[in-house]
Amino acid sequence: MGWLQRLLGGGRVQLDPQRQQALLRDVQHRYGAHARIPFPEQVRAVTGTLDGDDGLVVAARIVSQVADEAHADLQAQAQDYHRRTGRRLLVNRRNYRPLWKEVGPTLRWPLFALPCGFHPYAQLAAAVDVVGSQARRLDRVTDPAPLVTRVFEVLDLTTAGWEYARVRVDTDAAALADRLISSAGQVLAAMDDPPRLPPAVRELMRRNNTLGVHDPAGPRAVGGINLGARLREQLLV
Repeated sequence: MGWLQRLLGGGRVQLDPQRQQALLRDVQHRYGAHARIPFPEQVRAVTGTLDGDDGLVVAARIVSQVADEAHADLQAQAQDYHRRTGRRLLVNRRNYRPLWKEVGPTLRWPLFALPCGFHPYAQLAAAVDVVGSQARRLDRVTDPAPLVTRVFEVLDLTTAGWEYARVRVDTDAAALADRLISSAGQVLAAMDDPPRLPPAVRELMRRNNTLGVHDPAGPRAVGGINLGARLREQLLV
């Protein structure tokens, strides 16, 4: 509860809910899959827009909303699966990997079609950047513990999509994963009492394989990403 004591005490900041709503609407409608701007440029633009404490609040809201809507989508898919097959599926937010391992090919990866319209490689990637870069101010505007949990949830969904949902590992996908890992490390480092790492993250940390990263516009491999090594580098400090 240290974040709440700081929020109510001398570390209180001046927040403007109206500005937050304006920022949220702006990044929601101006950017995303419909924008004729490459994703890296969108990320830079949104990151610049989400400045100050109000921008940080909006960034945290975007991350949480994406995680919440993805969870609701998977729950709805699991209910539909039960109606069709009679089998019940467990949708565990702390570890989505067993769900994907069991019925991955029959599930729709949720992050490309959320009701909020935030794209994982545009608004979400930028929001994750802002959360990480401002990690030491997070406890002045929100509780960082549930937020870092949502960051890990999105990382879990991102990597499970690569393995089980045929989501292409291109430079935009790899950049999102790298941002999620870096920001999670930054938030944990800024916390007095960080939570335990979730099971999906611990499983990934034990790996040491490199995945090919492809050009978004073609089949050519342009690099690689070793998730296990990256997680160990950022989280084992």
